[in-house]
Amino acid sequence: MAVLMKILQVVLALSLLVLVHEFGHYFFARLFKIKVEKFYLFFDAGFALFRWKPKKSDTEYGIGWLPLGGYCKIAGMIDESMDKEQMKKDPQPWEFRSHPAWQRFFVLFGGVFFNVILAVVLYSCIMASWGEEYIKNEDVTTGIATNSLGREIGFRNADKVLSFDGKPVEKFDELRLQLIQEQAKTATVEREGANKEIAIDPVYMPAILESADLFEYGIPFVVAEVPDTSINASAGLMKGDRLLALNIPAQDSTAQDTTLLSEGRTLMFTEVLEFISSHPGKTAMATVQRDADSLQLLQIPLQISPEGFFGVVVEGDLSKFYNITKRKYSFLQAIPAGIKKAGEQISNYWKQLKLIFTPKTKAYKSVGSFIAIGQIFPGYWNWRAFWSITAFLSIMLAVLNILPIPALDGGHILFTLYEMITGRKPSDKFLIAAQTVGMILLIGLMILAFGNDIFRLLK
Repeated sequence: MAVLMKILQVVLALSLLVLVHEFGHYFFARLFKIKVEKFYLFFDAGFALFRWKPKKSDTEYGIGWLPLGGYCKIAGMIDESMDKEQMKKDPQPWEFRSHPAWQRFFVLFGGVFFNVILAVVLYSCIMASWGEEYIKNEDVTTGIATNSLGREIGFRNADKVLSFDGKPVEKFDELRLQLIQEQAKTATVEREGANKEIAIDPVYMPAILESADLFEYGIPFVVAEVPDTSINASAGLMKGDRLLALNIPAQDSTAQDTTLLSEGRTLMFTEVLEFISSHPGKTAMATVQRDADSLQLLQIPLQISPEGFFGVVVEGDLSKFYNITKRKYSFLQAIPAGIKKAGEQISNYWKQLKLIFTPKTKAYKSVGSFIAIGQIFPGYWNWRAFWSITAFLSIMLAVLNILPIPALDGGHILFTLYEMITGRKPSDKFLIAAQTVGMILLIGLMILAFGNDIFRLLK
């Protein structure tokens, strides 16, 4: 059911984005009285599921059977249809090629422009309906919980990350994103009350891209519940207990005890999980603080299950540990907030896109297709998540299409700008050749994307 829900969301989101993008081209074409021959959602290679041509209209509307996008076929324009026969005929007044360069520029730019407008509208509606909710980096008083990669780089649990290359991070959830986007060389952290600078070797960047849990909330291990069915149901743990240390006694006199100890703080959930998962079936002596304001400590033996768990429910409500920043917007306030959000997302995605063309980062391995897009949607219906992801995908589509690659809008725009500046129009033969090269590049990119997705699924 979750998979079907993801598929439904992907199809609905991409269908909306394609319709809006193609309508952008359609809108400006009709504004300048350029003939639009076809307007299709999905591709109709061979046949269409639905087609309709209104009376006294030059445009055929329809739905194709191949759900890989859509298209708006504009008369006299070299596009993915590769209609060479039409281009051999004499230009007609209603054709794209017969209109001045500045009008052709707006027709080409229309798709990207409408996708950006859609993102602004969606973000504005999200701000007006739900507002914003996030945790400031400075409010994560427990510091980070990091994995083995983070420790290898130089980070430690409970570090408070202050900045990357001197640039502070406002939202905790954007720590790893900013590190990647800026390809930071240094990180400044607060450790045990003093600031420390960590040098980040660029060789770690490919691994950082793959490490989603590099920076997690350093949530303290606080017991929320001990189920009756737990292996430690009768151990004596109570709600609110905090783990300060764990010790596994040596099995014989020649071995040493195994201890997990935090200096002056509660153990983090991730620390405990990592420790006990590597000692399945053992008994650990837990040092427990029952009252947060009390100095009295308890020693409680806890069994570790064969699967490596204590069998207790841990407090996971972030609001119990951190201040959550909430912002509400009126309708008028939501519009500039939506514009700002769209601008930030364009900037962020552009930085991420540049990483793909930086071979040393190996970011090209993260390129994904519809399968990867489906993974980011939740397995249940949530309107806020759906519209947020759709808005971001609209930004992605706009940025990708503006790239100066033949066969994309950006490639056509580049040639049109060249004509506007020099007064010389590229020949139809050159444009057809460029379109062919561009389509080959796009097919190659699609193969890479699907290949990456299949590889990730098989891992």
